[in-house]
Amino acid sequence: MSSQTRVWRPDRPCSVGMLRIHRRGGGDPTYHLEGDRHWRGVRTPEGPATLAIRSRPADGEIHAEAWGPGAEWVLASVPGLLGADDDPSGFEPRHPVLVEAARRYGEVRIGRSGLVMESLVPAIIEQKVTGQEAFAGFRMLVHRFGERAPGPGADRRLWVQPDPATLRTIPSWEWLRMHVDPARSRVVVTAARVADALERTATVPHDEALRRLTSIPGIGRWTAAETMQRAHGDADAVSFGDYHVAKDIGWALTGTPFDDDELAAYLEPWRPHRGRVQALVGRAGLRRPRHGARMAPRTHLPARVTRS
Repeated sequence: MSSQTRVWRPDRPCSVGMLRIHRRGGGDPTYHLEGDRHWRGVRTPEGPATLAIRSRPADGEIHAEAWGPGAEWVLASVPGLLGADDDPSGFEPRHPVLVEAARRYGEVRIGRSGLVMESLVPAIIEQKVTGQEAFAGFRMLVHRFGERAPGPGADRRLWVQPDPATLRTIPSWEWLRMHVDPARSRVVVTAARVADALERTATVPHDEALRRLTSIPGIGRWTAAETMQRAHGDADAVSFGDYHVAKDIGWALTGTPFDDDELAAYLEPWRPHRGRVQALVGRAGLRRPRHGARMAPRTHLPARVTRS
């Protein structure tokens, strides 16, 4: 299978390492890291594609190569994927911790894939379970109902997520075999039924995108934010409802862990760049000290899911 290529010369230093936000655990079958080259299996509006991308800092270039029916589409998406559509103007770190983090780690750019279901489905699977359980469920979903990525992606055991039509037909017992309980599987299937409408949220403003996503029963502000950060490139999306985010940001900036309400009030002066604060704290690795045992994976299904 022949490939298509693209060389992009950004007007700023740009690392393809920011693509790791799309990686769902170390065993993500849609993502493969080979040296400095990042490989992704992507389902585009034109069909499946394999994307291989790396940066050439000495030349100030990003080199991308793609295979499959969606190759042209995914190559066209590369600048946006690496933050070219993001406008950080108006963002002031203000807080000394953020100022130092920005000095050390550089300007925060938020990339956008433009692919809502690609980010939404794993976010739903990650609702209120351990990362270990969520990543395992996502792997099983992709392996059982996805397809091999085209071209050399298949040689690297790279896969593409299942399409919405397939998601709509997966029976309840198959979800249980993948350790995805009915509370989450129902949300995935419901979203798949209106996938075209959800994909259109990638082109609307923050408040309207949030409203449309959360109009789906079982999609709350956490799931919406996790999706909007990746698919929409939304610099104002904050992961409210996350077990760690509010606590970590509060600890990093005030020395005291926050709850969600406290975090929302504290971040208000940074609107419409609140998500950029979360991203900068995360990039700097600022996390409160962990105490006690980690949350244990569940040993039975079904179980009630509360975070959405």
